[in-house]
Amino acid sequence: MRVLITGGFGFIGGRLGQFLSEAGYEVVLGSRKAYEPPVWLSQARVAKIDWASDKSLANACEGIDAVIHAAGVNTQDCAKNPTKALAFNGLATARILDASIEKKVKHFSYLSTAHVYASPLTGIFTEESCPDNLHPYATSHLAGENVLLRAIEKNKIEGSVLRLSNAFGAPAHREVNCWMLLANDLCRQVAENKEMVLKSSGGQKRDFITITDICRAIEFQLKNTVLSSSSIINLGSGQSSSVMQMANLIQQRCKIVLGFEPDLTYPDPLPMHLEATEVLEYRHDCLSEIGFSIKNDNKLEIDTLLNNCNTWFKANLV
Repeated sequence: MRVLITGGFGFIGGRLGQFLSEAGYEVVLGSRKAYEPPVWLSQARVAKIDWASDKSLANACEGIDAVIHAAGVNTQDCAKNPTKALAFNGLATARILDASIEKKVKHFSYLSTAHVYASPLTGIFTEESCPDNLHPYATSHLAGENVLLRAIEKNKIEGSVLRLSNAFGAPAHREVNCWMLLANDLCRQVAENKEMVLKSSGGQKRDFITITDICRAIEFQLKNTVLSSSSIINLGSGQSSSVMQMANLIQQRCKIVLGFEPDLTYPDPLPMHLEATEVLEYRHDCLSEIGFSIKNDNKLEIDTLLNNCNTWFKANLV
């Protein structure tokens, strides 16, 4: 099977390309720039995509069996420029989808976000929950989702919307723009400073999912003809943990992997009655329905991330 991954040099795209290639898929990495096949995935083909050109999009989809649309505008850039966010996460998604339908691509997966539901993400969420976040990151992703869901409803293409929770893990290469993510940022801090600094007291709850589990879930969909009864799939760990719990896990794994326990500093905790105590349950009922299980091997993901950060960012501290 030949798979086109848009955003193929990005955080999820790069790791997904490696994962699918190892599983025997023919991988095409979509990129705005003309690159040679990267050293971290030399067997892949690279397709330069001009998102303003219908011809370029059609060429990228020629001979493709499945498109994984992982390209998108991140949270920070969406907040700075909501128009740009809608133009890409919404309109560009519609254009690559039209090209996919024209070229008879069999399956189209759109990587969206759990944050369409709410901000902050607190409460219990299933695929039936109503999105209620007006941040441009959420609304622009919803625009992209709706384009695909309408095409699926009209039987123009098979596909799914994957609403990802808080992904973490080692990217395929160090230049990936993923170091603002909590776990990734903390592991980089360990390599650079041998310490971790939190910007909050760490009580906030999050659903952290390993990038390995994301890749496993996407590949499971590609190789199985049985699809969920819903075209919307929550892709999260199903386990809630606090920011502090993640920081403590990184501390523990660092002692085992790198031989030292980094200092952890954070603002004074809030009074107990003000500390974040909300419940977060990000359920993935549709994944369970199609027989997929999340492994949640957080320790292995953190170990790999720590080792990579130590190689890429290690400072010569006395």
